Amino acid sequence: MQGVALTVAGRTDKGVHARGQVASHPGSPSPARALNGVLPLDVRVLASEEAPEGFDARRDARSRTYRYRVQLGREPRVMERGRALHWRYALHQPTLHDCAALLHGTHDFTAFTPTQTIHRHFERHVFASQWAEEPDGVLAFWIEADAFMRGMVRILVGTMLKVAQGRDTLDHFGDLLSGRPRTESGDTVGAHGLYLERVRYPAGG
Repeated sequence: MQGVALTVAGRTDKGVHARGQVASHPGSPSPARALNGVLPLDVRVLASEEAPEGFDARRDARSRTYRYRVQLGREPRVMERGRALHWRYALHQPTLHDCAALLHGTHDFTAFTPTQTIHRHFERHVFASQWAEEPDGVLAFWIEADAFMRGMVRILVGTMLKVAQGRDTLDHFGDLLSGRPRTESGDTVGAHGLYLERVRYPAGG
């Protein structure tokens, strides 16, 4: 068996779930069944097919969509352990929707990535951003953008929860999108609630 160098569409922190990861590699594709036969049980290939010449899973991606799941309620649900952030405190949910609406468009997300970072450019364009209800008291934050910085979604969620809890204001959240320092935003929530849901490519890519 010979190894190949993989290029993946999005890097994720340890503990993040990747439901829609895309990878590319040189050479001919191997059948998904054969690949799954040698992969650990928590990694599955759903499809393996030939791509256009020169296709690069990371460079050719036009957007990525992440979902962050928050389970509300006094007690954590056993089935959500490791799959959603448990949040026991009261939240003003309309404020979460207001925060999400402010994210649409192009902004400077310096406040939403660690101070020690490899990033040199902090502007990102957000195509879609919303909170949605899921069964069993789970709220999910969905965001699609052209690219993401390390920790960006997890810090966004931590900051929005802080605002919806009444410990910060919606106006200040909006100000953070102008390139304010990391020290002014909220906590980084746990990686276990985050999912890479899908990657979008140009038509025919």
